[in-house]
Amino acid sequence: MDYSRVVDKLLARQLCDWDVAERNYTALGNVVTRTLSLGESSVTLQFNPERRGSSSAAIDKRSLASRKCFLCSGNQPVRQKAVLWGDHYKIQVNPYPIFTRHLTIADLRHLPQHLDGRVGDMLQLASALPEFVIFYNGPQCGASAPDHAHFQAGVKGEMPLYDEMAHATTHMLADSDEGFIGYVDTLGRPVFTIETSTQRAAERYAMRLLELLPIPHGADEPMVNVLCWWNKTNRMWHLVVFPRRKHRPACYGEGQGRLLLSPGAVDMGGLWAVPERKDFDALTPEMIQALYDEVCMSRHELSSIVKGFSRHWENLQLI
Repeated sequence: MDYSRVVDKLLARQLCDWDVAERNYTALGNVVTRTLSLGESSVTLQFNPERRGSSSAAIDKRSLASRKCFLCSGNQPVRQKAVLWGDHYKIQVNPYPIFTRHLTIADLRHLPQHLDGRVGDMLQLASALPEFVIFYNGPQCGASAPDHAHFQAGVKGEMPLYDEMAHATTHMLADSDEGFIGYVDTLGRPVFTIETSTQRAAERYAMRLLELLPIPHGADEPMVNVLCWWNKTNRMWHLVVFPRRKHRPACYGEGQGRLLLSPGAVDMGGLWAVPERKDFDALTPEMIQALYDEVCMSRHELSSIVKGFSRHWENLQLI
């Protein structure tokens, strides 16, 4: 099945039949943006008031237990339609978009947000939707529904990092005939990058990386945001992993002196959807860099992970 064509038809239908989606995608066409330079990287700020719900989502256990899950079919608006993908996913139009084409790909079952066992799904989604970047927010890294497993997707080219990775200097950690894993430390936040020609190699490198990343107390997986895309030209998968150490910055909140910013995968990719006008106007390159420094893994922590790869080089060889 040509899922790109199916998704285009779904979006067109939803913009005609669903007033919430039509209103918010129309508003996105008139959104105000500005660009900040972080040296070798850039950040696009997008003033997007409709993202307030995501930025301010309460994800503690009590709050999650007291609200209906908005990714479960029985709790969704009647006009929100879906396309089935694989055995247990549904593709839907995200009604509060950051991208001109913004999708949510949720498990049909109400299972916790968890990456283990789903890297292969992410890779297959990327090849099924080659015009999109597929992304994953960890349960403590920007997911507003950490109680329901899901990915999201945004059209390629609207996230600055997508183009920047092609020119970034990559330090190699391990490679094979099928591809490599390395890291980039010149873009203002640490980035692990995996490029392979086979799904098997991508999964092996990704899972080895996740094994080496620290797991916070009380959590089930490392704090990460992940981007994934498929390059039809060279037939390569690309996985970009951002190791995190904090969910939200200390300045998070509403009101004077606070910033309503809860960074997720899209923000890590250089596209910041800012729901408050005062924050949009106030943010500077120095402030964005400080936010990255606070929520992302430090250079010292990155060095420890790199050394871990060196110590386990034999285990990284693909067989």
